[in-house]
Amino acid sequence: MIHYHRFRDQQSYILKLLNKPIRQITTLILLISCKLLSKLFRKVPLALALLLLLPYSLNLQALSSKNGRGGNRSDSIIVPPSPFINFVRPNLVWGTRENAGPVDIWNPKKGFFVKSINPSSYELNFPTTGANGLYFDLDIEGVDARQLTWEPVTHEGITATVQWEIGEWDGWFDGPEDVLRVTITGPRLDDSEVDENGNYLDIGQKPTYPGLIYKPNLPQTFELVGKDSEGNGVVTYGFVLQKWFLVRDIWDIESAPTHAEWCDGLGYRLPKVKDLTNAVCRGYNSSQCRGAGAIGATPSSTGNHYQRQIGAGLFSEWGKMYYYIGAEFGGDDFPTTDSANGVPFFTVASFDGQIMKGYESTPLHPVIYDGLCVTP
Repeated sequence: MIHYHRFRDQQSYILKLLNKPIRQITTLILLISCKLLSKLFRKVPLALALLLLLPYSLNLQALSSKNGRGGNRSDSIIVPPSPFINFVRPNLVWGTRENAGPVDIWNPKKGFFVKSINPSSYELNFPTTGANGLYFDLDIEGVDARQLTWEPVTHEGITATVQWEIGEWDGWFDGPEDVLRVTITGPRLDDSEVDENGNYLDIGQKPTYPGLIYKPNLPQTFELVGKDSEGNGVVTYGFVLQKWFLVRDIWDIESAPTHAEWCDGLGYRLPKVKDLTNAVCRGYNSSQCRGAGAIGATPSSTGNHYQRQIGAGLFSEWGKMYYYIGAEFGGDDFPTTDSANGVPFFTVASFDGQIMKGYESTPLHPVIYDGLCVTP
């Protein structure tokens, strides 16, 4: 033990000898720095001098931290990250496996990636299509979304409203969630309207005329701005609606106008296949859509089903429409104007975007399809 202590004493003595000149050199450097800084302060404003000293201060903090002399104290400057929206989440049902979009576009558990924060290219973002009652959720990081306020944005009779919703439980959730939800409302078929005699106007069953349901002028850019308690905009999301859809359900096909006639009367039109899906006629169930008439949107899918993509049709963007509560998408198959030899028209299934043969209704075999109208 005696030898051990002697060794420790010798070691401490050597360290003191080494540290002495180091401290002397450090003191000399500080004295010179102080003199130089004293001259500097006479020639430059105080604010500029502080800026010049900032890197030196940060270096000292870094050295202090490395030497273990900082203790639990931290004087470093921490700049919080700017809030940003990472994903926008529509219906996730039928958004996996062959229906999943490219990995840089679509996350099966999160939805669409935000593709642009630049107003000049908002058209790259979801959605490009819309209908009354559709909605999606914003996944925000870097800020407590509950503390933000959002003003509704309205263009051409279409309104995007952002609200914090508590305990939502949609078909694609594992359980109840609190979400920041964007709901789109606009022109729609409204059979609750009454005439001057108090009778309900069953618009879906009657001939139409221009102006009965408003026809928006598109495209229109929507920019949603989340503001803090002081009214400062802290996060923004923009998209460009390029097409607007109306949903029409009928119960008496004998007396009602056809979907094409009904849409035309409003100044809308019956959709084409590519307005709804990016499916292509190959692979599973491709016999349903053989023929040059069935042409899906681009970017194309890998088979007769949609692939979740932005700007590739209503169903490719939004998924299975039936799950949007309040949007009134009742049926699954919707007729289009596309046709081929031996096929009077093609239909598109909303649940997976599949293109199928349409069948004319006859008295012996009545076939009723719900309809869609689109503009432009």
